[in-house]
Amino acid sequence: MGRRIGLFGGTFDPPHLGHLAAAVTAKEALDLDEVLLVVAHDPWQKSGQRLITGAQHRLAMTELLVEDTDGIEASDAEILRGGESYMIDTVNDMCRQGHEITLIVGADVAGGLETWERWDQLRQLVRVAVLDRPGYVSPSLDGWLMERVSVEPKNISSSELRDQMSEGASIYDSLSASVRSYIDDHQLVWESDNN
Repeated sequence: MGRRIGLFGGTFDPPHLGHLAAAVTAKEALDLDEVLLVVAHDPWQKSGQRLITGAQHRLAMTELLVEDTDGIEASDAEILRGGESYMIDTVNDMCRQGHEITLIVGADVAGGLETWERWDQLRQLVRVAVLDRPGYVSPSLDGWLMERVSVEPKNISSSELRDQMSEGASIYDSLSASVRSYIDDHQLVWESDNN
């Protein structure tokens, strides 16, 4: 029998406590059986715009982020598939297994859904949960089955974390201890997105 699964896709470069809080809130608010943080192999809308940490590092950090949280898992589906990552391929795979899919996106991302690969097909297959993001207004998505989810404000973004880390700032209150240790152990460094 199929399950009610939330798919929260992203580059997760790096994965932070805001991602975890959003996944937990969406799971509870929408009564989902599980939320998968789907780590993109090649995030095609970002490739070429900046250096992206290797997929295996991003997956490992995401696994560490969620390791102690029931019902929240990291997914390597797009990494195993290889090539450019399209959420529609992951959704199709999950639908073939009989699952009911909720696509979880931030309000900052929701307005761009119709730039996604095969978005018109995606619209027929998923419910969209739009998470509040400070400074963003949830768009109206005509033709999409959409719900808004109120998230306790955590004004954290991966791009801001990368900028801060590139400048040597301490951003440790935004990352779990296990992710911080992984970054230190593997000597991961980020360049500012503004360079």
